Order: sequence, then C-alpha cells, then structure tokens
Amino acid sequence: MKQIAILTTIFFTSILSGQKIDYNQKKGLALEGYDVVAYFEGGAKEGSSNYQFKHSNGLNYRFVSQKNLDTFKENPKKYLPKYGGYCAYAMATAAKKVTPDPETFEIRNGELFVFYNSWTNNTLKSWLKESPKVLKPKADANWEKVKFK
Repeated sequence: MKQIAILTTIFFTSILSGQKIDYNQKKGLALEGYDVVAYFEGGAKEGSSNYQFKHSNGLNYRFVSQKNLDTFKENPKKYLPKYGGYCAYAMATAAKKVTPDPETFEIRNGELFVFYNSWTNNTLKSWLKESPKVLKPKADANWEKVKFK
C-alpha cells in the first residue's frame, strides 16, 4: 500500500512539473528584453535592466520606463505576447516554435503577435496576405497542442 502511495505521488508530481508552458526566452528575458507595453504605444523598443520585472511565468520583462513597468504590473495578461512569444505565423502554419524578430510585430484586437523576419522571409507579410482571420484560429489550436512541449 505504501508503494502505491509513493508511485501515485511520483506520477502526479511528474505530471504537474511537466505541465510548464514553454516561453520563448533568451537568458531569461522575454522578447530579447523588448518592452511589451511599448508595442501597444506604437513601437518596438528595447527595455532597460533598470526597469525589470520577473513575472509569475518565470520570465524577466524589461521596460523603457517605470511608467511602462507599472502599467504592465497592473494588467500583465494584456501585454503578454501570444503563443509564448513565438512566431504567430509559424504557429499557425506548422505548429512550430520559431524565434521571432522582436521588431516585427502586429497588435490585433488588443493582442501582441510577433513574427520571424530574416533576409527575404518576413512572416508578418505572409500572415497579412493569407489572412489573420484564417490563421489565428489555427495558431490558437496549435499552441494548445505544443505549449507544454
């Protein structure tokens, strides 16, 4: 009976610890240190280590000012990038976690989407051409499948 209890504990502990969402990060920084609030104010701006906040998701977010840091703290969910900060187009079309260019983004319906952009492959252009209305539901469904992997 004691062995069953131990095995049950190990099983549930492994399930719970294995259910951690995979967020895109470099050295513990979300979006390579870009200010997630600044996106909503019109642009991609690198944050400062002077204005840094560790979110409950385990990532450090940087901001350009104390004002933006405070704004984030008031409602972090509003500013978090979709799909863990991975490329929205790659998530929609291939269910792949592709690191984006933090300066290639779109705010749509109050949500932040980031995209891969290198050389001639700007996936924001593909996203817009192929229709966000079609791609977003696919990305949402794919994220549910891969976010814990």
